[in-house]
Amino acid sequence: MHRNVNGKLCDTKLTLRLAIVLTAFTILFSLAYNKDNSVTVRSRNHGKGTQTPVDRGLSDKEQLHRLNEILEFTQTRLVNVETELSELRRKQASGTTREPPYSADVSRSWSCRYRSCFNYSRCSMFEPFRAFVYEPINITASPAVDATVTESTKALRETLYVTDDPTKACIFIVIIARHPGDKVVEGELGRMLQGLKHWGTDGSNHLILSSMGDNSTGYVSSNVYTGSAMHAQSSYTVETFREGFDIILPPLTLVPNELTRTNPPRFAPARRKYTLSFQGSIYNLSSTFESDYISTGVTIFVALTEMTSKNDFHIGFCMSDTTCITSSTDWCLYGSKKERLEVLSQSTFVLILVSDPQLVTSGNILTRLIEALRSGAIPVVLGEHAVLPFSEFIAWNKAAVLLPLGRLSELHRLLKSFHDSDLLSFRRQGSVIYDTYFSSPLAVFSGMLATIRTRISVPADPIAGKRSKDLFPPGTPWKTKNVTNISRGTNDTFPAAMPPFPSRRFFRNFTVTYADHQRTWNNEPGPFFLYPSSPFDPIIPTDALYRGSAAGYQTGVVGTTGAKFHEALGGNFPEEQFTIVILTYQREQILMSVIETLMGLPFLNKVIIAWNSPNPPSEGLIWPKIHVPVKVLQMEENSLNNRFLPFEEIETDAVLSIDDDIQLRHDEILIQFRVWRENRDRIVGLPSRTFQYSSRTVTFHYVWKESCDYSMVLTGAAFVHKYFLYQYSYNMPQVIRDMVHNEMNCEDIALNFLVSHISRKPPIKVTNRRGFINPEVNKAISTKKSHLTIRNKCFETFLEAYGYNPLLTSQFRADSVLMSCEGNGKCFKKV
Repeated sequence: MHRNVNGKLCDTKLTLRLAIVLTAFTILFSLAYNKDNSVTVRSRNHGKGTQTPVDRGLSDKEQLHRLNEILEFTQTRLVNVETELSELRRKQASGTTREPPYSADVSRSWSCRYRSCFNYSRCSMFEPFRAFVYEPINITASPAVDATVTESTKALRETLYVTDDPTKACIFIVIIARHPGDKVVEGELGRMLQGLKHWGTDGSNHLILSSMGDNSTGYVSSNVYTGSAMHAQSSYTVETFREGFDIILPPLTLVPNELTRTNPPRFAPARRKYTLSFQGSIYNLSSTFESDYISTGVTIFVALTEMTSKNDFHIGFCMSDTTCITSSTDWCLYGSKKERLEVLSQSTFVLILVSDPQLVTSGNILTRLIEALRSGAIPVVLGEHAVLPFSEFIAWNKAAVLLPLGRLSELHRLLKSFHDSDLLSFRRQGSVIYDTYFSSPLAVFSGMLATIRTRISVPADPIAGKRSKDLFPPGTPWKTKNVTNISRGTNDTFPAAMPPFPSRRFFRNFTVTYADHQRTWNNEPGPFFLYPSSPFDPIIPTDALYRGSAAGYQTGVVGTTGAKFHEALGGNFPEEQFTIVILTYQREQILMSVIETLMGLPFLNKVIIAWNSPNPPSEGLIWPKIHVPVKVLQMEENSLNNRFLPFEEIETDAVLSIDDDIQLRHDEILIQFRVWRENRDRIVGLPSRTFQYSSRTVTFHYVWKESCDYSMVLTGAAFVHKYFLYQYSYNMPQVIRDMVHNEMNCEDIALNFLVSHISRKPPIKVTNRRGFINPEVNKAISTKKSHLTIRNKCFETFLEAYGYNPLLTSQFRADSVLMSCEGNGKCFKKV
């Protein structure tokens, strides 16, 4: 509804009806006074190009009958128009149709983009991105707020970005409460938006979140001026969706109760019972449709009917006599949710039809998409005009097949051409997308806000490290002794130890947000936090190191040997150090001997002792004083998960995890460190393990014996990037951490699963001497009889948690470079 320049009430639909009446009168006059000319009437029943002639070829009786039909139709429309006019005049007189003065600018709100409708000055790139959430707006006659709205508001407030201080907010979120069957109070939304405290004159930097539970394809505010506000909802047409400005979300009634899954479906076998499934119903194709849609609909029905003859296709569809709370051109959900999920669990692909060219997305379409991802079925979206959630940043072409409707008849041959490796890759990526953005209300709203933050290039919040109690903070007296003897265990010439210095931190804040969003959005854990560094950071080209980009790099050691080689790290990365983390529990003297062996170790930054015992160290315990700080941190509970906590005290990218009964020579540590520097996205260590598959039990088994290939490196002596410690502690499936804690075992297997899942690479084994475990130890967990049984149990549980076996096998071992065959011509003489 809008006003003309004279302020009189104008109704577009009413104007159209009047035009119909005038057209009918024109036909009558043409028939009465233009006997020599034929008259054509465009009919929606016959298609756009169809003409219905009324000409002199008809008999007088037939022409009189036709005229009577048209006259009867015209008189009926006139009565309806007069009734509506009377009602509108009554409302105008009583003031109930009066809209706020800004309603004249409804069209402007539909042309909004960030360049014209967003106030960037509220959102500095150098300040945290924050959102303020209003109390929900109820625009229905019902005074009660629906439980969906309450749950959604609660989840939204739990996101990282929400603040209670509006002065710190970049955006303001308005939740509109409306649900199926609710009667909307006319004009209420416009008045309430205008009354919001921070709305201003045009609602810039506001996000209107519609909590409609239905699948309506129009805006809840389609006839209300929403100024410069963005919209987030599940249903849009091509006329209402502003690409790059609005946001597509799954129906909020789906979010609180329908998304959560305990474990993902097993990815294998790649090919399931049905190659393709489709289940849907649609409103009866009748004269209510435009002729071009009828043509498309008939084509689709013919194609679907042909598909039913394919033995490996599961096609179920029908035509319904009533709409299903949706656009009459949208395919409704078919059958119960339980029935749909049962079919999806047996489907390799699932068909999602977006057959209405005016429909961008709908609640039905998104429900199908979410259920497919949840079940491991690969979505096949037909309709080039369709837009999927967060499609600006999610690479949907890696998880779904996106095709124009014209390819429907060729689907069978196309889907059969997919190789198993592609099927499993699509299914895995679909699972990553589901877990990251749709697995919970918190995930959905975090993705929504991350979309806005990424659009305006504001970096995410820095990830927080684990803060633990320091048992010996600065100034606390504790008994120490100086270690003077450096026991390297080799005759290699190593340099003197350097003072500790941290690795580079948060040096790519803007470029990660701006240039790397395709990587961060399409890999776990998503774009929600900024990390100090990443194993996936780009490498500077070698020639740039000699042309002005050498800061922090050591370029004078290329091509060296002997002592010169050992003086510096060289390689493709800046000079850096590593941190040693030792997990210990009531083995004080053994721990002290291990710390002593670290004296003089080059490139060591500090040693962190994760004190797992609830009891403090013995009062008479004398701690070795070595060349770097030793931090003793009290753990909150006795758990093997503490080995991989991202402690705040870790200031280096490289972390060497060792058991408190492991005694390594300096050369064994340093060769691991050098190999890790070139393979930062892998675990690099010494002892290795693998697995075997039993066709008898149809399960995988942990193999503890050495073999010619391996898929795991034990973390009793292994390097890993600190980035993976964040993932282990904050993002790895909770069921895995729970099992590690309860069984007091398998933390090394868990880390190997995690790193291989993220990097899709196997670990690297480095050569080592035999017998590096302290012979005095006799209480190791691995000596228990139940050790192997528990690890097999862990293996199966971890497979269920990931949906597949992420471990990859390798037959590669990293040894010291052999410079010559004469004498001991290796860069590391004893390894």
